[in-house]
Amino acid sequence: MAGAPRKIQLVRLAHVYYMYKNLEKAVAFLNDFGFTEVKRTSDNNIDKVYFRGYGSEPWLICAIKAGVNRFCGAGFVIESEEDLQIAADTLPRASGIYELGKDVPGGGKCVTFHDPVDDYLMHLVYGQETVAMLDVPLPHEAVNYPTEKNRPVNKTQRFKKRPAPVHKLGHFGVRTTNFAKAHEFYSSHFNFLASDLIHDAEGVDRTVFYRLDRGEDEVDHHVFFFAEGPSYMIHHSSFETHDFDTQVLGHDWLREKGYKNCWGVGRHVVGSQIFDYWYDPCGFIMEHYVDGDLVDATEPTHRSEASADSLHVWGPDVPGDFLPAKY
Repeated sequence: MAGAPRKIQLVRLAHVYYMYKNLEKAVAFLNDFGFTEVKRTSDNNIDKVYFRGYGSEPWLICAIKAGVNRFCGAGFVIESEEDLQIAADTLPRASGIYELGKDVPGGGKCVTFHDPVDDYLMHLVYGQETVAMLDVPLPHEAVNYPTEKNRPVNKTQRFKKRPAPVHKLGHFGVRTTNFAKAHEFYSSHFNFLASDLIHDAEGVDRTVFYRLDRGEDEVDHHVFFFAEGPSYMIHHSSFETHDFDTQVLGHDWLREKGYKNCWGVGRHVVGSQIFDYWYDPCGFIMEHYVDGDLVDATEPTHRSEASADSLHVWGPDVPGDFLPAKY
C-alpha cells in the first residue's frame, strides 16, 4: 500500500474573503480600519474590491458584493506546485488547479477545498507575485523608562490621529462543531504546529492555536485557531499594525467614526499580542494587533485550562459574546 501523501507545506497566511450585502459600508469601514484599496472588479455582475496593507503582499482582504453576509475562507501561500497538486488530489471536495487570473492582484494558481467538519472554504495559492512595500510614514521613536532615558533631550513626541495602517494578515479563527476531527485533519495534512492547546475542566482539548512549522525560521505564535462550539462561525480576522501608539490612534479614529468596539485595547496571554477588536458594519469582528510572540519549531506545545482570566493580562473584561458558546 502506498504511504499517505506528505504534509502540504504552507509558507504564510495570505488573505481572507468576505461577502457583504452592503458593499459600500464595508468598503468605508475597511478604509477606516487602515487598508489601502488596490483594485475593483466586476465579473458576471459580481463586484469585488481588493485591499492591501503596506507590506509586500499584493492583497489581504477581498470584499464581495452578495445577497448575504458571509465569510468565504482564508488563503495560504504554499511552497510548491507539487503541494498544489497534492491538495487537488487529496483534500475534501477540492477543486482542480485553476488560475486566479489577471484580475486578482498578484495572480497565481489556486486550489480551493472545503473544511471537512463545517464545510467552509479554504484556499491554497502558489505563484503569487509579491509587491513593493508602500511608503507609509510610521513612527520609530525610542522610549524613555524611569531609569533608562533613550530619547534625545528636547525631543518631543507628536502624533496625528488616523486609521491604523495595516501591515499584514496575522491570523484568523473559527468556531468548529467537532474539535477532535478538525484537529486531526489540519495537523495531519499541513505543516501546522500547535503552539497552545486549551482544554476544558475535564481535560478535553477544545481550542488550538496553530503556527506554521518552518523549521528554524521565526514565525508568528499562531496563524489559525479554532475553538469548539455548537455551531460554525467565523470568529475574527486579525491584522498587524505598526506599534502601540499607531494602534490606539486607530482605535480613537474608529470610535469617532461611530464604529462599534468589540473588545480592547488589552494584552493577550496566549500569543502576547496587544489586541483591539472591532465590529465591521455587518457584524464581522476585525482585530488590530501589535507585539505578538515569535517562535520556531523548537518551541513545545503548551496546554492550559480554559478560563476568562487566561485570555488577557490587562484590558476590559471579556465581553459575554466574545467566547464561543459551550456545549
